[in-house]
Amino acid sequence: MKGKVYLVGGGPGDPELLTLKAARILARAEIVLHDALVSREVLALVAAGAELIDVGKRCGRKLLTQEEINALMVSYAQSHQVIVRLKGGDPLLFGRAGEEIAALRQAGVACEIVPGITAGFAAAAAAGFSLTDRRVASQLLFTTIQRDTDHRSIQWGGISSTTTLVLYMPGADYARVMQQLRDAGWPGDMPCAIVSRATAKEQEIRLTVLAKLADEATLPAPSIMVVGRVVAEVAEELSQGFRLGPETADRNSPPLVI
Repeated sequence: MKGKVYLVGGGPGDPELLTLKAARILARAEIVLHDALVSREVLALVAAGAELIDVGKRCGRKLLTQEEINALMVSYAQSHQVIVRLKGGDPLLFGRAGEEIAALRQAGVACEIVPGITAGFAAAAAAGFSLTDRRVASQLLFTTIQRDTDHRSIQWGGISSTTTLVLYMPGADYARVMQQLRDAGWPGDMPCAIVSRATAKEQEIRLTVLAKLADEATLPAPSIMVVGRVVAEVAEELSQGFRLGPETADRNSPPLVI
């Protein structure tokens, strides 16, 4: 094989949050296969002569199957030097990187992983709380709310009220999320943060508690939901007026409401 495939994390959207290595590779890229969640600002850093190929999802519909994406990477590696598989966030977290790495290795294609800032970290940073505040959190769980098969459902046995739960792709049915957590024994006063489009100009942050989660209007995707005591401190600060809310915030500031 002639070329090398780079699995690059595009971060949460803000191009200033890319690693220096990611930016350097994008500037050298000949082919870029990118997901739908990669921001326009990040794509603007791709080399001017590179071919951009959108392989992402639109409203749950895939433009290409995973097998077709794998085949494209292998094919382009036969005729190009620098091929980039560009993913939102970090390629190793809910990004199907394992399947792509396996396909490249099987085909004898050299590959390298360039990590990025995952949306869960970006969401916590935007809202202003630590995911692992040792005063209230003893463990951290990154997961998704599975919707397809029972055998992939979350095992709640090892999760307690001292867990910080970071939910990727929570979907529009917040009531379902609330019910699963309440059925698992989580209290109704457990604080929740919903962060939509973290780090983007359209960023929105909603703070609530588990018992009221079903009453919240669905925020635009991509969004992250954080459930845990770590959210409580920032909610308390907001309630006391320590930070600007949407009514008084500068026009360029992202909305943050309780």
